[in-house]
Amino acid sequence: MKRHVCFIIVCLLASSIYSFAQAQEKTVVITTSFGTMKARLYNDVPNHVRVFTQRANAGLFDGTLFSRVIPHFMIQGGAPDTKTAPAGARCGFGDSKTNILPEFRSSHISKKGVLAAPRQDVSVNPKKKSDMSQFFIVQGMVYRSGQLDTLELATNQKIRTKALNKYYVPVKAELQKLKESDPKEYHLRMKEIAAKIDSVTLATPGHLIFTPEQREAYTTVGGSPHLDGEYTIYGELIDGFDVLDKIAAQRRDVYDRPKKDVRIIRVRVQ
Repeated sequence: MKRHVCFIIVCLLASSIYSFAQAQEKTVVITTSFGTMKARLYNDVPNHVRVFTQRANAGLFDGTLFSRVIPHFMIQGGAPDTKTAPAGARCGFGDSKTNILPEFRSSHISKKGVLAAPRQDVSVNPKKKSDMSQFFIVQGMVYRSGQLDTLELATNQKIRTKALNKYYVPVKAELQKLKESDPKEYHLRMKEIAAKIDSVTLATPGHLIFTPEQREAYTTVGGSPHLDGEYTIYGELIDGFDVLDKIAAQRRDVYDRPKKDVRIIRVRVQ
């Protein structure tokens, strides 16, 4: 009986701690000419949340545009140069002076509605520093499980081919003979080789293996899985998904700027 009571107390304490942590998360309200979106900001990405909060509450995003909109991918806005950009002009270049080091968290994936920091290409930004002068919100798309399998295969193909050439090709002829003479031993050897190839794949940077949590998210709410581990995610929408979809559906020019301006009226962190 005492053990049961203790278990209940532990559960209640854990629940209280989780609720307290959730309550400490900041909330950002993004008011646009197309409606309002609200997002919670993660506690475990402190530098991004701090800089974003400072810029938002200083009014630096107010009056800017969502200047890059790609349906089934993301909407990006907040860049300083968009405040006074003439109609039809290319804009949204950001400000490298606001760059900060990334804060990648494997628990934060690029599902629909996440708030993230854009950055320059790794060719000029090898550390993948975030450009905090602007932000983007993922819309993405819903994937079938088979599509995720295809993405894994395509991404890992070069890695697996290299491992195959190292562990299988040199003994291929020997294994073919073994297959006829001793099928049991053949299957054991093939299993060992497959394990080595899998091990090399997992140990190689740039490999792709979707977790059960990623598969659940990308096959239900959707997202942009190719962004995982590439851009720092520091929040997610809790309201205004319809506004996200409305903005993402706007007609745009060759630079992906909406032909009808999508103005960011006000951004404030509560």
